[in-house]
Amino acid sequence: MKKQTAGRDNLGDFAPKFAELNDDVLFGEVWAREDKLSARDRSLITVASLMTQGVPQLEAHLKIAKTNGVTKEEIVELITHLAFYTGWPKAWSAMNYAKEIFGD
Repeated sequence: MKKQTAGRDNLGDFAPKFAELNDDVLFGEVWAREDKLSARDRSLITVASLMTQGVPQLEAHLKIAKTNGVTKEEIVELITHLAFYTGWPKAWSAMNYAKEIFGD
């Protein structure tokens, strides 16, 4: 996985410790443990979790999921499946993001 700098790029001056934890611990250590769980599987889990919460970070993680090899068919199935557990409005929002990102 490529080195994450989003924390430092967006919040480094404002909240340097938070940025460090985001880039070095979450993405640098946890996401890098691919011998335990692949980046692809972590992406599926993360997208599912973010969808259930209805948070804006879902869009960014859908892009990461695509980069990590998750297919359009898998994302559509994940969103369809979770629609019944997390709520239809959240599924609509997720599906619209997915259409933008995986629609090509």
